[in-house]
Amino acid sequence: MSAISFFDQVNRNFDRAASLMSYDSGLLHQIKVCNSVYYTTFPLRRDDGSIETIEAWRAEHSQHKLPTKGGIRYSMAVNEDEVKALSALMTYKCAIVDVPFGGAKGGIKISRPRYSQNELERLTRRYTFELVRKNFIGPGVDVPAPDYGSGAAEMAWIADTYAAITPSQIDSLACVTGKPIGQGGVRGRTEATGRGVFFGIRQLCDYPEDMKKLGLETGIKGKRVIVQGLGNVGYHAAKFIQEGGGIIIGLSEYEGGVYDKNGIDVEDLVKHRKETGSILHYKNAQNFERGNDVLEQECDILVPAALENQITMENAPRIKAKIIAEAANGPVTSDASEYFTNSGKKMVIPDAYLNAGGVVVSYFEWLKNLSHIRFGRMEKRFEEGAFTRLLAAVENASNTKFSDLEIKELTHGADEEDLVNSGLEETMIEAYNQIREVRARHNNNIDLRTASFISAIDKIASAYLSLGVFP
Repeated sequence: MSAISFFDQVNRNFDRAASLMSYDSGLLHQIKVCNSVYYTTFPLRRDDGSIETIEAWRAEHSQHKLPTKGGIRYSMAVNEDEVKALSALMTYKCAIVDVPFGGAKGGIKISRPRYSQNELERLTRRYTFELVRKNFIGPGVDVPAPDYGSGAAEMAWIADTYAAITPSQIDSLACVTGKPIGQGGVRGRTEATGRGVFFGIRQLCDYPEDMKKLGLETGIKGKRVIVQGLGNVGYHAAKFIQEGGGIIIGLSEYEGGVYDKNGIDVEDLVKHRKETGSILHYKNAQNFERGNDVLEQECDILVPAALENQITMENAPRIKAKIIAEAANGPVTSDASEYFTNSGKKMVIPDAYLNAGGVVVSYFEWLKNLSHIRFGRMEKRFEEGAFTRLLAAVENASNTKFSDLEIKELTHGADEEDLVNSGLEETMIEAYNQIREVRARHNNNIDLRTASFISAIDKIASAYLSLGVFP
């Protein structure tokens, strides 16, 4: 475990980047500090009639752009330092991928398995009421989303509660993202973070000069990959990496880990876990009672997709991966990340960039809710009609005949999920290229994390200066 707090680790990364910039110290301090933190307690009547006091937080790190944006965690590990750190990461994350939000984060201190569905609904609705009462939620104020321990059901309860309390708010559905499709959600949101992780890793692997420095071939195909965590992010990251040609050779979860140098079928492993209650004892894979031991096995890419502080100076010297791709928030401590960089043989893809897929697609959902129209609704049929006429013209001019399957594939108009995935891919590629350009301006003497923070600070500082807040 790192000796310094999570928020201090984030600020250490900020300070490293800020030291290379020429902005006024007062402006840099304003960007760095957390603007607002709301701590609340409220009673929950349990199903057995007893009353329990629930602790909860909401942090808004930066209001340089509104609304602020960030998930809500349901975990016993939630505390003020964590929500401040995660809200700061959200600020930098949004800036890196050019999403017009400030950063925020929330959390409810509970062990989710201890509560029934009815109890979870009651405490979620009460938490929402507390946020409304203090103006810590709203389409133009602060827009939560799912995070560790929460999901679409909780977001639906939040949206419903907010709408009930603010009946004249026509844009009430935009108060939260990650909702079910039938209640204002957007297609592609569930797998967005994992898909974004895949896009980010693929983009890095497509640069021959970077791969040569690491002693690897260009491209993600054939890369041996270990993934920590089979939750939403880890599962989808592993799935898309495998579909993209990567070879998943190790996976870990809280019950342990499995490793097979010949490859593991992700979907089959998930099926095995559902049947047995564990990922252990999967076919020919080697078992590890301590899931984190799998992280130290031979591989090309390591994807920590669980919680923060998973790779510290205690285990960093034993990590053999050439690329550490931070799919979780803060999985590599700042000193461990610096250790990898100084080794000259490893590259860390920072969380502030790599796991931004969720907030990118949340941005699309927010836009959908504000515009009150599904993406693709107006243009899909028009596109298909145009493509059909074009194919007919080609058939007439060339004396060829397309099959029904070819016509169906070639004339397909973009639907909502197509557009969302396309927008996510474009965003992740463009953001990585911007980070790489920053790194090049510093003669490649800085790591990707420092470059990403420089990119974020530049954009946030420009927003403050354009407002005339600082002369």
